[in-house]
Amino acid sequence: MRLSTPLVILSLVFAISIQTVCAQEIGLQLYSLREQFSKDVTGTMAKVKAMGVTEIEMGSTYGLSFPEFIKLIALNNLKVISFGTNFERLEKFPQAVADEARSYGAKYVVVFWIPHDGDIFTINDVQRATEVFNKAGKVMAQNGLLLCYHPHGYEFQIHEKGTLFDVMMKSFDKRYVYFEMDVFWIKQAGQDPLALLKKYSSRWILMHLKDRKKGTPDSMNGQVDLDSNVVLGTGDVGIEALYKEARKNGIQHFFIEDESSVSEEQIPKSIAYLKTLNSKSN
Repeated sequence: MRLSTPLVILSLVFAISIQTVCAQEIGLQLYSLREQFSKDVTGTMAKVKAMGVTEIEMGSTYGLSFPEFIKLIALNNLKVISFGTNFERLEKFPQAVADEARSYGAKYVVVFWIPHDGDIFTINDVQRATEVFNKAGKVMAQNGLLLCYHPHGYEFQIHEKGTLFDVMMKSFDKRYVYFEMDVFWIKQAGQDPLALLKKYSSRWILMHLKDRKKGTPDSMNGQVDLDSNVVLGTGDVGIEALYKEARKNGIQHFFIEDESSVSEEQIPKSIAYLKTLNSKSN
């Protein structure tokens, strides 16, 4: 049974308001181990558990049926916090997306890419996205979920006195649509992720933690050499300051995402680094 929209919104606002007093967890975006999952789903999920991870962000079942995948999640004592979907599915079947996310026990639905023509992202793309996100965000709220968008850098094209991203922040309905900051991609677009975190502090509710190899040239098309993903704390993103500010702002769920070819080796080192930051703050 669905709750009425006003009640759902009040409940979600209350949930967000208490984030600062809840334990803040370090999770893993399963895409980090996509190559490993493509070869051995069961064994790779066991590796995730062995890393000490308990929270995950997912989007694919890697060929397994729902019963098979949800059983594997349970066997490894993992909890799905965030469920990824694509823009087209959100546009056409928002209720189906909500049903699927809820079936995994997720609290958030995240879209990672807005379709556009090659490297050209325009105000027309923003306007289309606004209509889709605002409509779907209301559906998610009616189902007890929060909808988030994850920028990849192309959103920072100059527009009038700001950027298209600033337009998105204004036009996406703040009652229903939030954002997941990937600190790497914000940095990659030549932006200051710490400044943006502070500027729009109430809109960022999830975070991808990943670091960038020093000397990597900026780009604004969502494309980069994936091996520029390095162990947290060794790159130029400024992870320590970002992590501290995000925790202060009440972001409750952080997901390590390592898209490099050596992610399996780097993830445990990144987890160890974050533990040192946690120890500093205690």
